[in-house]
Amino acid sequence: MKEFLETLMRKHIGGLVSRSSLVGHKTFFDPQIFSWVPLLEQNWRTIRQELEQVLQYQEALPNFEELVEYDADLTKDTQWKMFAFYAYGIKAEKNCDRCPETTRLIEQIPGLKTAFFSILLPHQRIPPHRGPYNGVLRYHLGLMVPEATDQCGIRVGKDIRHWQEGQSLVFDDSFEHTAWNDTDSVRVVLFLDVVRPVKFPISLLNQAVIQLFSWSPYIQGAAANQKKWDKRLDAVLAAKGTQ
Repeated sequence: MKEFLETLMRKHIGGLVSRSSLVGHKTFFDPQIFSWVPLLEQNWRTIRQELEQVLQYQEALPNFEELVEYDADLTKDTQWKMFAFYAYGIKAEKNCDRCPETTRLIEQIPGLKTAFFSILLPHQRIPPHRGPYNGVLRYHLGLMVPEATDQCGIRVGKDIRHWQEGQSLVFDDSFEHTAWNDTDSVRVVLFLDVVRPVKFPISLLNQAVIQLFSWSPYIQGAAANQKKWDKRLDAVLAAKGTQ
């Protein structure tokens, strides 16, 4: 069933979305064509300050597969941690309360569907993979990038980019992509999925598909897993007397 749905979304509906895209069909996009990007870049240090507070309890943060069972096999051997704010419109209330300024900023972004701090630990690689659907675009804002930037990067299709602190990347994750951190330092980006600008009436179809995906067991399961992690983090903070 999973393979059937991915084929339907990627090849058939995804083809319609590609042909109707208002920003074209390619691996990486010029971030400045999106009106909300300057808001995040201008406030990246504010976001980083809240990130630094989160990283004080880095060991307690969940690995990606602990929340997102849909791609569990992809990351089970990778130390890729996340601190979630939104998952396809489902709000992680406690995390948002812990980072109020970051939440205030991302909630101004039209079409926001997913948001989290993506924390790739030293000497870790995320295997090549593809997103199931191109109706959203992926955004990264560099928040904590190792000095050896040439050893820390992302490939989408055949194109390679390297993160820079305070700067943005926008790409189509339905292309095969992989990321790596071959340094001794942690790499953190603000990771967003936003609705892809698409011509009418395909825009209505795109919105419907995204809504259906938000109702899927994968996303609902991630929301349930987030609540379990909330309790675990509450216990960690209580033990430290910082809750």
